[in-house]
Amino acid sequence: MTESTVTPGPREMFERVRRHWLENLGGFGSELADNAVIEVPFAPPGRPRRHEGKEAFLLFAGPEQAAFARRFALDEVREVVVHETADPEVIVVEYELAGRVLATGLQASSPFIGVLRVRDGKIVSWREYQNTLAMIEIMGRPGT
Repeated sequence: MTESTVTPGPREMFERVRRHWLENLGGFGSELADNAVIEVPFAPPGRPRRHEGKEAFLLFAGPEQAAFARRFALDEVREVVVHETADPEVIVVEYELAGRVLATGLQASSPFIGVLRVRDGKIVSWREYQNTLAMIEIMGRPGT
């Protein structure tokens, strides 16, 4: 089997997502399975904590990612630590997003933990733990 025919596992899929975030923040989505489940257990009040299906997630996330990209320049995905699990489909990854608020030039970063399950070369679940209140504080109110 050649390298080009190897089905990507969770590490490779996280790396693809990381590259998308850095190259085109709004471009994330092709890595998701049609039936993917995306969860953000600590989403702020009024925001969905669970998205079932790629289409549902992209309908929500597309405008969110576009608005974020207009206000924040993502410079790095750093401090990446990947933890293998007993399940070869699953990894736990720690990472930090770092960049700057465009309106103020403020340098900012925030840590995240993601639990990814990849099957047949697609992400079938992603549970992301983030400090959403810190992100809101960094970004300020809409329009700032």
